[in-house]
Amino acid sequence: MGVHHLTWRVTASGLEDEILIARAISELIGSDELVEIEKTTSYYGSPIHLINATTKKNKLAIKSLAKLGNTNLDILISSLDERLDENNTLHFRIGLDELIRGDIVIVSSKDKSVKGQTKLEVYPGQSPMEEARSILKQAKVDIV
Repeated sequence: MGVHHLTWRVTASGLEDEILIARAISELIGSDELVEIEKTTSYYGSPIHLINATTKKNKLAIKSLAKLGNTNLDILISSLDERLDENNTLHFRIGLDELIRGDIVIVSSKDKSVKGQTKLEVYPGQSPMEEARSILKQAKVDIV
């Protein structure tokens, strides 16, 4: 049972406070050092910031998932068939505004959100669905 890597990413417009968003992502992943901000321009030329945080450490990834809380982890567990792709990556989104306020809520892709992706370590003979379920249940155990 393991996580190959966990990534949080968000695109912020030039009008949004990218430092505030980066701090929220940093709290979520558990380290300032893992957060990167890239300033670029959108297709139409307006400034945007790409904020990204990735960890390849299993323990840190599970701690980050634990920060989602019991309710959100239960939502992920119950919707694994919709969220787990053929590459053993679990996809989900949390509300950006809620995260900044200190609340974490699973949202749809239509909402302003932070995209979470968890690539699972799945070996021959293992069920990706069972591995995902096991990792999310481990995160529930790690909730502080």
